[in-house]
Order: sequence, then structure tokens, then C-alpha cells
Amino acid sequence: MDPNPKSHPILSYVMARIPSLGPKPASYNSEIDIEQPPVKPPSDPSSSSGQAWAQIEDDMPHLANQRVLASMTWAVTDVAQTRSVLRTLGPRPDHETVDKARAKLVEIEANLGKQLEEIVRSPRPPDVDRLQWRAHLAERESECRQTAEKERQVYKAVVQLDEMHDAYERLLKEAEERLVKIYDSAEASPGDAGKEGAPEAEKEELNEDVVGILQEATGQGLERVDLSGRRLRFLPEAFGRIRSLVVLNVSGNQLEVIPDSIAGLENLEEFNVSSNLLESFPDSIGLLQKLKILNISGNKLAALPDSICHCWSLVELDVSFNNLTYLPTNIGLELVNLQKLSMQLNKIRYLPSSICEMKSLRYLDAHFNELHGLPHAIGRLTNLEILNLSSNFSDLKELPDTIGDLTNLRELDLSNNQIHALPETFGRLDNLTKLNMDQNPLVIPPMEVVNEGVEAVKVFMAKRWFEILAEEERMSMLEMQEQGQTSGWLTRSTSWLKGYVSGVSEYLASPRGSPRDPYLDQQL
Repeated sequence: MDPNPKSHPILSYVMARIPSLGPKPASYNSEIDIEQPPVKPPSDPSSSSGQAWAQIEDDMPHLANQRVLASMTWAVTDVAQTRSVLRTLGPRPDHETVDKARAKLVEIEANLGKQLEEIVRSPRPPDVDRLQWRAHLAERESECRQTAEKERQVYKAVVQLDEMHDAYERLLKEAEERLVKIYDSAEASPGDAGKEGAPEAEKEELNEDVVGILQEATGQGLERVDLSGRRLRFLPEAFGRIRSLVVLNVSGNQLEVIPDSIAGLENLEEFNVSSNLLESFPDSIGLLQKLKILNISGNKLAALPDSICHCWSLVELDVSFNNLTYLPTNIGLELVNLQKLSMQLNKIRYLPSSICEMKSLRYLDAHFNELHGLPHAIGRLTNLEILNLSSNFSDLKELPDTIGDLTNLRELDLSNNQIHALPETFGRLDNLTKLNMDQNPLVIPPMEVVNEGVEAVKVFMAKRWFEILAEEERMSMLEMQEQGQTSGWLTRSTSWLKGYVSGVSEYLASPRGSPRDPYLDQQL
């Protein structure tokens, strides 16, 4: 909710230092912060924020000027007011919830239209006066509209809250820009005038370099163009004319915008735009039907365009090292050929439920995010081989039972989370050979079992699951005996366990394992 010192350094500093906004009472204290309890002064070395602010003061000495601070006070008034409102309304809803709310609003509107049409078309009974009938229809229409509006209110509240958070983020960016201008005007000097033309001259020089390469590529019908590491600040529209292009690499530059003309690269299969300064990505990316590999890691993207779901040929997608808080709602329903998805080092809290439909997915890396869990149907990813969920820290506390259905999973990293217990179905991961559970408050299985290795964990969880099934069978048998019935339920429900016990028998018999448990060898 508060401005991030990394992305909005001046705004964060100003809002923490400037006194409370608005009319000042007689007992006004210049040391009181905006809408929050007093914090340690920036000079306090024990405060991390104080150290950051001290660095800002060193780099920007004019912030100590009272006139500059006075000017900045009014520049952040709207930010402070909006922040107060949002703190009252609550956190931003996740992207999938917002999408569902929008869809529900459309559905309500469509149903209302049908109801109104039926009202208009309903025939007037011959024994009813025309004026009375019109009044009756008007009353029915009013009732339909009122009912629809009641249904809309909840969903409209979700959408409006999301829009308010979105507007607040834009407000932060605009406020930071205003503060930068205020500061620049405070330190402006005649010596700065000579520097104004340098960036444009540099742009022109780089522009000529790029255009030369593009002309060569166009003339020869080249399939590969590598413009990586050239400090490019923009791409000319001419890129869209190289229809023969198959591979385009513009990584390691200073690009802030990708032109919509890339839609003309109809044969493009690999696009690397990593390590740039992109804050958004063009919707036209969805027109690249042959694109197989897309790397947009290491940028400043806060969201992916929904049109990216139309790149149906995608096999690899890397969106790591960005500022993403969600993925497009339908990404899993349309990117059915995706095999590798990298989304590490973002701020993603929830994975869309559609991701469970990526039946071709083999590699999923979501470490260093803010994941609060996995979709319940995650077990549908039966081809998944590598899953990295490490370093979601205090947010990731449990895994769904369906994770036991990931029968092809070979590597699983759950380190640096808050997982207390593995799901009871964990022992069904027959192909799991690499498991990292470091830095978790594990109780089930105990850490001594984890330290013995992945096979020991699987055996422990398999035995635990068997005991649960046995207890359920015992209770079921007691109930059936009361009814004079018998059943072979246990044999059917634990058939998978027989195969698993057989598969790990070699491990149990080896010197590394614990003594063979006769309980596992008994006939079920």
C-alpha cells in the first residue's frame, strides 16, 4: 500500500518525512509523519529505512530545503488521501477474481436484456385495459432492473476496488515524476543546458545503426537478427517488415517500448527481449501464431497482455524477474503446447486455476514469489517433471492432496517456506528422485526422515497413507457388520499401494534404508 522505496524513492521519503497534510492544528508538531505513527529519523543507523533515506539525502541534498519540501507536500496530497481510502477498503483482489466478476456482470446484463425483451413481447390479455397493461409492464421492468442491480453490486464492488488499486499505482508513478521535476527545478543551473541535446544525439546515432542492420536484413531476407547488448532505447517500426525473420534477439538493451508492428513478423519463432526496461508489452504479440520461445525476463512488467494467450504455438515462456502480480486468467486454457514456464522473482500471489490444464507442461519454476498455495487441480499436470516452489517464505504453508497425482515428477524444491506437513498422498510420487525441504517447520515427516533422503520420505508417507486407509477400512467394516454386510473396499482402494511397496522394496532391503517392515509385506 505504501510507496516502494525502490521504485518510488523520493515519494517514499517525502511521505514518511512531511508532516500530516491539511490544516495544521495549534499543537502542530513538525516531526509527525503522514497518517502513520512516528518512525525513526533517517539518521538512525539501526533503521533500514533510515539508511535508505540517509542515502537519498546524500544523493539529493536539496531535499533538506524547506521550500522544496513545502512544494512536495501538495504534490503528494492526492496520494495520501487515496492511500487512506484503500486502507479502509482492503487489499487488491486477485486477477482471476476480477475477471470472474467482469464475466458475471456481462452475464447479468445479458440476462436482463432477455427479460426485458420478454416483457416487451408479452401479449396483452384481451380483458386488461391498455393503460393498466402498460403500468403492469413498467412495474415488471422496474422489478427486473432492481433485481439485476442487486446482483451487480457485489461484482461491481470487486471491479471498482481493482480499478482503484490500479489508479493508485498510476498515481504513485505520476507523483514520483512530479517530485522529480520539483527537485530538478530546485537544483537547475546554467551548466545543465549544454547537456540537453546529448540523449537525442545518442538516439539518432543508435537509430542509424539499427536501421542499417534492418535494411541489410530486409534486402537479404535474413531469418536471424541479433541486436543484443547495443544500448538501444527504441525499435523502429521497420522491424515489422522483415517477414522472413525467424529469430529476433534484442536482449540487454534499454528498450522501454516494443512497437505494435512486431505483429508483421508472421514467421517469428523465437523472440528474446530480456533485460530491458519494458513496463508493458504490446497486445499485438497475440498475432504471432508461430512463436515458440518467448523470453521477456528481467524487465519491469506489472502485467502480461491477455492476448499472449493467443500464441498457441508457445513451447517456452520466461517471464521471470519482473513485477508481475498475476498471470492472465485463461493462460492455461489456450497455451496447451507450453512445456516450460518460468515465473520466478515476481510478486505473484495465486496461480490461475486454468494453469492446471497445461497438460504438456514439464517444467514450472515459481520460486521467489508470494504464492499462498497451489490450485487444487494441480495434479492434472501429469507430464510435469520439475517443480520449483522454493522461497515463497511465509506465504506458502501447505500443498493440496492432488500433488500426489504428479506421477512423472522427478524434482521438487520446497525449501524456504512454511510447510508443516506434506500431503498424505506424497508417497505416490514414484518417480521423484530429488527433493529439497530445507528451511521448513516440518512435522510430517520428521526432519530425521527427510535427512535420510527422498526415498525415506516416500516410504514414510506411503506407510502413513496405508495406516489411514486401514483405519478407514476398520471403521467401515464396523459399520458394515452392524448392517450385516461385507466388503472388499480396502483391497480395491489400496491397489496402488501394493505396487508402490513392491517398487521400494529394494530400497528397504538396502543398507541405507531402515529394517524391512513386515507390516508392508503382509497380504492386503
